[in-house]
Amino acid sequence: MHHHRTRVFAVLGVVLALVLAAVTPAAASHPSGPKPTIVLVHGAWADGSSWQKVTNQLLDDGYTVRVPPNPLRNLQTDAATIRNFLSTLSGPIVLVGHSYGGAVITNAATGNSNVKALVYVDAFAPADGDMIFPLAGADSALAVPDPSTVFDFVPYPGAPAGDVDLYLKHDTFLKSFASGLSRSAAEKLYPSQRPLTLSAGNGISGPPAWASIKSWYVLGTKDLIITPTAQNFMATRAHSVITRIPTGHLGLISDPGPITKVIETAARASR
Repeated sequence: MHHHRTRVFAVLGVVLALVLAAVTPAAASHPSGPKPTIVLVHGAWADGSSWQKVTNQLLDDGYTVRVPPNPLRNLQTDAATIRNFLSTLSGPIVLVGHSYGGAVITNAATGNSNVKALVYVDAFAPADGDMIFPLAGADSALAVPDPSTVFDFVPYPGAPAGDVDLYLKHDTFLKSFASGLSRSAAEKLYPSQRPLTLSAGNGISGPPAWASIKSWYVLGTKDLIITPTAQNFMATRAHSVITRIPTGHLGLISDPGPITKVIETAARASR
């Protein structure tokens, strides 16, 4: 009996040694730091719900996720709003921006040592002194001689002289902004679009966070709002790691998987 037990223990010891040998190299290669908090910043004509599918996947994978509202009022104060929000978080941060949200994170993260990675998703990545709207590209659906053909102008209280809220016209929203989604899905998003002020779209960007923080860029090759050529120019200038996916401007809704994967790659690199 004693001999049998000894043999069992010996076998168990061998098995345990094999398991440890198999596990240890993998464990050693895993980063040991805390998982970063992932902060998702939405763009114009959208709200935090645009990130819902990405948020769900990140939460399922064990990440802490925050999706603060982007005011869409003024580039500098929008960036300050996100900068102040980031100041309340402890530990490493991965900061992600979609569309106009990319311009906001470019300004919000500058000088914040907790932000370890930036991820741009079909987004503006402006340099110091850039105006936002022109970065969308000459062939953008928004780059038209008469802006009233793509925007509904709506006054708002306390607006500076000449400023208005810009809502996307129904056709522009469905055919250009939400291209790649089913007509039904696009129709359901249109009523609750959040406007961007004209002055925010014409805002001048400050010193870019991408100059000092490593960045990743998800480039939608079928984007009609920020053209693939414009995205490639900004991503290359920012020295971003570029991932191309065949989506329109709302790839975060139509194809969240590859976008989540890039965010998680950035998160692992930042630990």
